[in-house]
Amino acid sequence: STNTLMNGFDSIAPGKFSGRNFHFGIREHGMGAIVNGIILYGGFKAFGATFFVFSDYMRPTIRLAALMKIPMINVFTHDSIFVGEDGPTHQPVEHLAVLRAIPNSVVIRPADGIETAMAWVYALRKIDGPVSLILTRQKIDSFERESDFNPYDVLKGAYIVSKEKSGKLDFIIAASGSEVPVAVAAKKHLEKEFSIRVVSIPSKEIFESQSEEYKNEIIPNNIPLVIVEAATMNGWGDLFREKLLLIGMNSFGASAPYQTLAEKFGFNGKSVAEKIKNWI
Repeated sequence: STNTLMNGFDSIAPGKFSGRNFHFGIREHGMGAIVNGIILYGGFKAFGATFFVFSDYMRPTIRLAALMKIPMINVFTHDSIFVGEDGPTHQPVEHLAVLRAIPNSVVIRPADGIETAMAWVYALRKIDGPVSLILTRQKIDSFERESDFNPYDVLKGAYIVSKEKSGKLDFIIAASGSEVPVAVAAKKHLEKEFSIRVVSIPSKEIFESQSEEYKNEIIPNNIPLVIVEAATMNGWGDLFREKLLLIGMNSFGASAPYQTLAEKFGFNGKSVAEKIKNWI
């Protein structure tokens, strides 16, 4: 159900070890431990995949991978309240903040296919710690980028999706994952009155490691900043000290179609624009 089975390759089974797929069953902690063990043995790149809410059961193995500098790769799908009808037991809320809090652990939450491809490039290249890819269940609206967009900018953790008008920059709307199109939509509601930049931040940790020059180029000091993410917002205030509006979750989700949840919890262009207008 995470759509990560490698087609064309057999599955490992008793007495049959030539395959590349390994069915772990419902045992995330065991999966994380085995993935670490395969990598430590040498000669293999290995990843595990499950729903993001079940990363709770994998946290000890991710922490050990970070401590031991094991390049484990985790593919976590169903990444937010937009899991929908499964309800709050299966809807991650605090999980992004928890994984980001682990030292030497990189979390990447892509906004579309391009960002996902570059996230995979980063994960395959990294040799000294775990990388977790955080992916949606639902389809994400497409969005346009600037003509000078370079896909390798994704590997810097943040980049400009939509530039401000010439002249003064009034504020920046930043987001990750499925909320990047929401940020773009919010800009469209407000652009007649304000000069707005939209920034995608697929990885807080990677962006934090960039040079001060690059960070200030993307998100200049002393410019009001809005961050939109369908999760608890712990940690964003540690990275950004500008006038800051955090639009996220401060409760568990609910059981409903994801479109209804987006409306109820305010993750659409109109709702975000209204919150910004009241704040700015």
